[in-house]
Amino acid sequence: MPKNTPVATTETPRKRRMGGAERQEKIIQVAIDLAAKIGLESVTTQDMADAMGLTQGAIFRHFPTKDDIWLAAINWVRSGLMSVVEAAAANSENPLEALNGIFLTHVSFIAKHPAIPRLVFSDSLLRRDPRLKQLIQEIVTGYESKVEGLLGQAKATGLARLDLDEGSAATLFLGMIQGLVLQSNIFGGRRSLLDEAKKVFPIYLNGIRSRNNDEQA
Repeated sequence: MPKNTPVATTETPRKRRMGGAERQEKIIQVAIDLAAKIGLESVTTQDMADAMGLTQGAIFRHFPTKDDIWLAAINWVRSGLMSVVEAAAANSENPLEALNGIFLTHVSFIAKHPAIPRLVFSDSLLRRDPRLKQLIQEIVTGYESKVEGLLGQAKATGLARLDLDEGSAATLFLGMIQGLVLQSNIFGGRRSLLDEAKKVFPIYLNGIRSRNNDEQA
C-alpha cells in the first residue's frame, strides 16, 4: 500500500451531546409540536421521549413534572411573541401602523406555531396549576397593556377617536385574533389565517380612527 493512502474506516461519527439548556429547549419544541399534532390533552411525556429517542427518565431529569414542561413552553411563547411584536412596533411610523404590524405579526407567529392558542387558552392548564394561570394572565395583561399604550398614543396625536376606550379596544384587538384562530381550526386550515387577518384589521381600524383624520386623508 502506498505510504500516503488514507486508511478506510467504518467508524461512524459520534453524535454531539446536547448541553442541559439545549436539551430543555428541544424538549419544549417537541412538546409544542406534539400539542399541535395530537392536541394538548393527548400529549404524554412518553410521547415526548419517543419523539426524541429518550427515556421518560431523561425528560424528568430536565423537568420534574409535565406541568413544568408546559410552564417552560408558555414562557417560550411569551418571549418569542413579545420579541416579534416589539420589532413590528419599532419598525412603524405611527401608532396605528404599529397596531397593524403587531396584529399581522401575531397572526403570522400563530400560523407558524399552531399549538400556541391551545397552550395559552387551555382551560385544563388554567385549572390544573396556579403557576400556569398566573403566567397566562401576565401574558394577556402585558399584551393588552402594550396595545392600550399605542391606542393612547394614537389618541394623543389625533389619529384615533378621542372617545375611544383604550382598554376595551385592546381587549377587542386580542379577541379578534382568538376569533380568527378559532375559525381557522373549524375550517381545517381552508381559510388562510393571514389572509383573513388582512381583511379584518381594516374594519377594526375604521372603528377606532379619528373622523377628522379621515377627512384630512
